[in-house]
Amino acid sequence: MKRLIPLAVALFAIAPAQALAQDFPVTVDNCGAELTFEQQPGSLVVHDINMSEMAFALGLQDKMVGVTGITGWYKTSESFDEQRGDIPELAPKYPTMENLIAAAPDVFFAGWYYGMKPGGDVTPETLADHGIKTMILSESCIHLDKERPAASMDLLFGDMLRLGKVFGKEAEAQALVADWQDQLAQIKERVGNGQGTRVFLYDSGEDNPFTAGKYAIVNAMIEAAGGVNVTADMDTSWGRASWEAVAAADPQFLILLDYQNGTGAEGLLDWLKSHPAMKDTAAVKDERFVALRYEELTPGPANITAIDKIAKAMNPEAF
Repeated sequence: MKRLIPLAVALFAIAPAQALAQDFPVTVDNCGAELTFEQQPGSLVVHDINMSEMAFALGLQDKMVGVTGITGWYKTSESFDEQRGDIPELAPKYPTMENLIAAAPDVFFAGWYYGMKPGGDVTPETLADHGIKTMILSESCIHLDKERPAASMDLLFGDMLRLGKVFGKEAEAQALVADWQDQLAQIKERVGNGQGTRVFLYDSGEDNPFTAGKYAIVNAMIEAAGGVNVTADMDTSWGRASWEAVAAADPQFLILLDYQNGTGAEGLLDWLKSHPAMKDTAAVKDERFVALRYEELTPGPANITAIDKIAKAMNPEAF
């Protein structure tokens, strides 16, 4: 939380008046490399539901010539469908080069394991050969740059500010970030001394749980809500832990990922109740949990209300 305000101040301070007026060229950070746009992009393809919601938050639907990776995994909300309108889905899961070349966007907004795989067919390098620039989701940069710091909410804020700068929505992006920072400050004030609750996020997996490490934005979200991620020692964003390690940490609160097209959060809780090690942990015995959707736990606007949900469920007496 300590870096939230300095980030916005710093980004605003380095944006001269002509940048605010959307003069081009503009250059933004892209996983530690510079990405320069000689002119404002006219078209955009966005991968995944969370990144689509970033674009929607800035009103970029008129620039979006396609989305990818939505219906192959998720049941969308009515709100998402309304905001998407008639924007076509080019691929239900990961896009192919053919999908993207046919749409001919100026920009592909995606990430590593969010539409692209290291060494795969669709990468910033292969797309550049066809005149398509790639904006990479900041959370995913850890897959190629192991020297990055642990996740903070700056991952979301920075991506929103980059999108705003590139697509002529810088003022709107700054206003959104400032509002989100204010909401998080209010949550922190409400939680007060009620911090330190041990939290375990359970996504899926029976032999080994799939969960969030220190580079996933969920780690920062748990901290923002006043908790401590029991798998924060995992040197990855998302990955496999061991049930023995999780049970030994004795989590007091659970975040259960509700995919909506499977057994859902209640099914995950029922499974934990049957697990020989997890059934005796405080969180499982007390049935203390919150169910959150995928788009609430991956970088996007829904993170802010999700943090509020976590904080309220963990500390109901403070709200």
